[in-house]
Formats: sequence, structure tokens, C-alpha cells
Amino acid sequence: MRAFAVEETAARPASSARSMPYQTFRGTQDAKQLRVGILVSRFNEFITEALSNAALEVVEARGCPHENVIFVKVPGAFELASAALGMAPHCDCIVALGAVIRGDTPHFEYIARAAAEGLQRVSLDTGVPIAFGVLTTDDMQQAMDRAGGKAGNKGAEAAETAIEMANLVKRLREPR
Repeated sequence: MRAFAVEETAARPASSARSMPYQTFRGTQDAKQLRVGILVSRFNEFITEALSNAALEVVEARGCPHENVIFVKVPGAFELASAALGMAPHCDCIVALGAVIRGDTPHFEYIARAAAEGLQRVSLDTGVPIAFGVLTTDDMQQAMDRAGGKAGNKGAEAAETAIEMANLVKRLREPR
């Protein structure tokens, strides 16, 4: 199975009646040849455990061999970026998981922003796709809803995103 999909398409810009062919690239859900990092915050572990279990199920279901999965736990969401930087040379993609739940102080905003900006920076600096599966919720019920409750499981969604992006990035780096 190929790790990418290429579609030949024709575009019609609004300013021109002529068709211009172009290629569309899209990653697949095949993880057989990928090295996948699963990075999990231990803070709010009741939630992050559910996120990581769902992410692992997706990675396994997509064919990633157990020996190609790197599973790392860190104390909290703030530490995700540092660990991701260390993992990046060994991974084709990283699934970053955590749960930051709003409290009575501005701490929530600082941690949520630091986690998002730090992980984005690591991804851009290393070229390794990092799927942001860090829940940022107003209360515990919202977090539970997104960790296998009525809103699905964002850990599984993040794993699917990471696999697709790893395959897409590999394809885009191939010479044409």
C-alpha cells in the first residue's frame, strides 16, 4: 500500500477560462512504515490515560509495529514541547496528548498557550508533524466528553492526524 495519494486535477481560476492541471497530495492512514511517538502529560491522568489508550489503538490498527512506537510520559502539558524536541529525531510524527482544565486563576491560559506554541515551534523547527491532542476545557466534564465520552476521543483523532501528516510530509519531500 502506498503511503500517499496523488490525484490529477484541473483547476479553473476565476480570472481565467483555461484549465490548469495540478496535483493534489494527501497522506494516508497507513502506519506500517512509520515511527510514531506518543507523548502524554501525566497531569489529569484520568483523562490523559483515556486519550493515550485511544491513540495507541489507532496506531496499532493502522499497522505500526510495536517496536516503532515510542511512548513517553511527562509531568504536565508545559513539558510536552521539551520532550517532543528530544523525540523528534527518532519519529516520523508525534501525537502530543494532555488535558489543561480551567481553574480560578490565569494559570490555564499560560499553560495552554505554552503547550500549543511550544509544540508548534518544535514541529516547524524539526519538520516532524506533531498532532495537538491537548484538551483545553472549562471543566472536567468537558474533558471527559472529549476523552471517550459523547464528543468522541480526541486522542484517537490526534493519532489519525499525525499518521496522515507523516505520510504527507514524506511524500512532499520526495523528488519530483
